Order: sequence, then C-alpha cells, then structure tokens
Amino acid sequence: MNGPQGQHEASDVPEGVVEGVVEEEGFDEGAAESAVVVETRRAEVDRASHGLRLDKWLVSLAPEFSRSHLQQLIDAGHVRCGPQVLTSASRKVGAGQIIEVALQPTAQSSAFRAEPIALDVVYEDESLMVVHKPAGLVVHPAAGHWSGTLLNGLLAHHAGAASLSRAGIVHRLDKDTSGLMVVAKTLLAQTALTRAIAAREVQREYLALVHGVVEAEPFTIEAPIGRDPVSRIRMAVVTSGKPARTDVTCLAVRDFGKSPEAGRVSAVRCKLHTGRTHQIRVHMARRGHPLLSDGVYGGKPALGVVRQALHATHLGLEHPVTGEWLSFDAAIPADLSAAWQQVVQG
Repeated sequence: MNGPQGQHEASDVPEGVVEGVVEEEGFDEGAAESAVVVETRRAEVDRASHGLRLDKWLVSLAPEFSRSHLQQLIDAGHVRCGPQVLTSASRKVGAGQIIEVALQPTAQSSAFRAEPIALDVVYEDESLMVVHKPAGLVVHPAAGHWSGTLLNGLLAHHAGAASLSRAGIVHRLDKDTSGLMVVAKTLLAQTALTRAIAAREVQREYLALVHGVVEAEPFTIEAPIGRDPVSRIRMAVVTSGKPARTDVTCLAVRDFGKSPEAGRVSAVRCKLHTGRTHQIRVHMARRGHPLLSDGVYGGKPALGVVRQALHATHLGLEHPVTGEWLSFDAAIPADLSAAWQQVVQG
C-alpha cells in the first residue's frame, strides 16, 4: 500500500459530494437510539377550534411536527377520538371532542440506527476504514432512503461510529456509483481526513464509459457547478456555481456502428481536483459526452449497462495517525466489466 507521498492529484471537499447525492437535510443526527418511545398526546377541542380540519388542529397540539407528518399519522391510524380511529385529514373537529394522537417518530429521527449490512471492507485499522461501495447502496440517509444505507451499516460495524458526525463519513458517492470510500473511525481521524480533503490532498480517480469520441490528448475541464435553475434533481455548469476541475484521459474508443443505442463509446479516467455534486457527470455531459445509462444528464442505456457507468477506482491518502501513504485500487465491478472490456479491448 506504500505510495508516493505528496502527490495531491484530486480530492473531495467536505461541503460537497464527490459524484454523490445532493446534501441531505432535515434529520436529527443525534437520534441513534435503538428503542423508540412513542408519546401519546391528548386534548379537548375548544370552541375556537370547532370546524377546523383535523390535520390543522393537530398542528396546534403537536407544533414540533410538520403538517405533512401529522397527515401521515392520520393515514396510518394513529389518531383517535375515543374508540374511533380518525383516518381523514380533512375531517372537521368538533368542540368538546377529546382527540389523541400517538406521535410516532418521523422517518428522519429513526434514520441513525445500527443495521447489519454486509460491508466490503478493503482496509481497516483503529483509525479508519476503506470500503468498496457497490452500486445501489445509498451512503447517507435521505428522503426515500431512511434505512439500509452505508451509515446504518457503519453504526452496526463498530461502536465508535455512534459518537462521530455522520458515523465518520467524510465524502460520498452516488447511489448508482460504485467504488472506494474512506471512512473515519475516530474523531482525530475524521478531523484530519476532512482537512486533507479540503486541502485537496486525497487522490480520487474514476473510470467511466461515455458517449462519443473523447479526444486523444488528456485535457482539463474547469467549469463552476451549482444547482440547475430548472430542475432540482440536476446540477449544472452555472456562473454562480462553485469552482470545479476535472482531469480527463481517454483510454480507448470503439465504434459500435451496428448498435444505434451505443454508437461510438469512449473509456475514460477522471481525476478530481474538487468534489462538487455530480461533478464528473456534469462536466462530461457539458463536453458532449454523457455517461452511459445516466439518464439525468442525457446518457442512454447501452452495452448492457443499466446504471450510470462510473466507478471510483483509485484512492490515495496519507494515514491521519501514522503518516504512511495508503494507496488502494478497485477493479471495474462485474456489472460494468463486460461493457468496459468491449470498449478497451475492442
């Protein structure tokens, strides 16, 4: 694992996400308890509230919860008036009724729970671990994915994860991007890794399959990335965005002329100097080379690839405690291998 210290080719920044999902918000990082205590709250409807919608009245009873969450509690049968279950949020309440609600926790508050998840651990010591994330695994809880994430698995993997912000996660990958990630196991390591990432001292390299013929000479894309003004699920090159730099090297090009879905495909290696959300996907699409099967940015399914053809293949970093240079490489995974070989080997 020894390698050249001081080679600072690429990195992620803490506030961004390297080829990752948009920053998730709205959950309680301290809610990592294994048991759920459900409070039942009860009150009598006063005259001033007579005729209000049930969900609107519940907001006054439990103002710390959003109206949408209270509507979910109504739908799930957690609201009663005596023995009667109230299941319509639009139902009008009446003066003198005594209504109670079982305040089940929100999905966000339940997100930080230990779950036994099989982790592909490439390296581990007392300070850090390097994992090979498969495509399909969400790194961090977010809307639609409040459980079954890498974070949940880390909380189950070692006891110290519960005391660290985001269980020691210092950078992330998209759900459908595979590859190497470093995770801290102590506060000292997390602080040092976060600083190294911010200083662009952590090497990150990716392999990708893209549409079109990428020029033979290596080149650099420097274009600021920010939220797409039209679609919130996309990022885009915008003047108000954060600086972003990607080095691109074309490894091979092949013309699949008989396959209109594929056409000409290039295999590329990308080095990141910054770690903006969807950086490689945005930069390559901007250049006219969207990733295969990346529908968000114009890529089409081809060569049997059913997820964005992107893999974090190399990770290099200085150990935060020993100072040793650690270098890791992960081969293209099975779901991309056949397509990759078709392009590279021709």
